[in-house]
Amino acid sequence: WDLSASRIQRQKNYLFYFSLCIKKGENHPSPNFNQYVRTQGAVTDQLSRRQVRIYQLYSRTSGKHVQIQGKRVTATAEDGNVYARLFVETDTFGSRVRIRGAESGHYLCMNRKGKLVGKPNGQSRDCIFTEIVLENNYTAFQNAKHEGWYVAFTRKGRPIKASRTRENQREVHFIKRLHNGPPPFPNTDQSKHFEFIRFPVTHRAKRNRKSRTSS
Repeated sequence: WDLSASRIQRQKNYLFYFSLCIKKGENHPSPNFNQYVRTQGAVTDQLSRRQVRIYQLYSRTSGKHVQIQGKRVTATAEDGNVYARLFVETDTFGSRVRIRGAESGHYLCMNRKGKLVGKPNGQSRDCIFTEIVLENNYTAFQNAKHEGWYVAFTRKGRPIKASRTRENQREVHFIKRLHNGPPPFPNTDQSKHFEFIRFPVTHRAKRNRKSRTSS
């Protein structure tokens, strides 16, 4: 019900927006949809159901994956590490997301000094990031509270102070990768023993000699 109510509300917003821009018998400039999307994308969507994606973030500089180990955040995890498995939750119908460690349960956040930290509660704006797909197909994550501050790591996988980051730097570039770690359910990686089905031995029936001689 929440999802359908959200769609109806968005349709009403679109119609209301058109009614302000278009009037019968008058010429008006075309509506600025980019501004509308930016405005709506900056507000947390309280009606729609949260969409959650599961993947890893591969750092271009460290050559490893981002991991959230409680308060500690680094980019030193190998492919398939349990701490590198991330839950990425949508915050709006745009590109704003929250990033939570699947193993630790802590959210990727940025304090007022621009340092990356893990927090158990990710409701504040310093734990919300905007996904930006770059021209080189890498993805950058800009903090929603501090514009121009990006998630970044050094070659050794240490967090970089966000106030020193720029969108065109290699340190802020990431690749989304599927998590190739152990299966989520127990015993699924153990091969089952193949068993043969044994059937009772059958003998071919002998022909009746009397019926053969009579013929």
